Amino acid sequence: MRSGWMFKKLFALGAALLLCLPLAAQAGSRQQALDAALSRHGEAVTFVLVDADSGETLAYNRKRAATPYLPASTFKFVNSLLALDYGVVPSADAVFWHYDGRPVFLAAWKQDMNLGQAFAASNVPAFQQIARAIGPKRMQSGLDRLGYGNRDIGPAVDNFWLEGGALRISANEQAAFLARLARGRLPLPAAVQASVRGIALKESGDGWRLYGKTGWSGRQLPSVGWFAGWVEQGGKAYAFALNMEVAGGRMDELPKREALAREALAALGLAI
Repeated sequence: MRSGWMFKKLFALGAALLLCLPLAAQAGSRQQALDAALSRHGEAVTFVLVDADSGETLAYNRKRAATPYLPASTFKFVNSLLALDYGVVPSADAVFWHYDGRPVFLAAWKQDMNLGQAFAASNVPAFQQIARAIGPKRMQSGLDRLGYGNRDIGPAVDNFWLEGGALRISANEQAAFLARLARGRLPLPAAVQASVRGIALKESGDGWRLYGKTGWSGRQLPSVGWFAGWVEQGGKAYAFALNMEVAGGRMDELPKREALAREALAALGLAI
């Protein structure tokens, strides 16, 4: 029992020391660790990690990492940024969603919400309301400024990032975008970016913070699940994007999105 505990402590120490080196200096060993963590999933998953300061990148399954997919609810990063930038929602704390009693997909959406609550609950109707308030012209301008994915909003401003929509983004692009958000380098006011970073915080522990958002393109096959965000640790920020095929579009497969991303992050020495 004692030897097992000691092994875990040594492994954690080694991972922490490894993080002190730039990605380029440790690329071989970290790539091996990433491949070992995810290889059993074959071509059905990809994971990309970007050093938000240097831009250095690691990836598992590079072909899939470069393949664009619907962003689904990971687009809530952008929708939130533009909502605040355009003043559609005055602040992250302002209640803008008022439940009117209509049927909704999740019981958690049956309540009034501010932006942070709607982000955490992944309230699709609330963000569709935001998109309609932004409008096609401003939405297109926002995506062009941010350089987000293929920038295609299609004919319907309130579903282009959802099932059947036109917007596409790859894991490489998603991670690069979030690296800029993590460090406040998007072409938007600093206060707007800070507010969205605040609502994206999922967990924190001793010396680390995890920010992220899941997404699911629905039951339209191939069904794609996402978990994307960034980790702050040791004064550094590492943006990541995982996407995976959701077998049969089944909802019981969805917990794998975050679980696999956490497994990959842990393998790379990011203790979360």
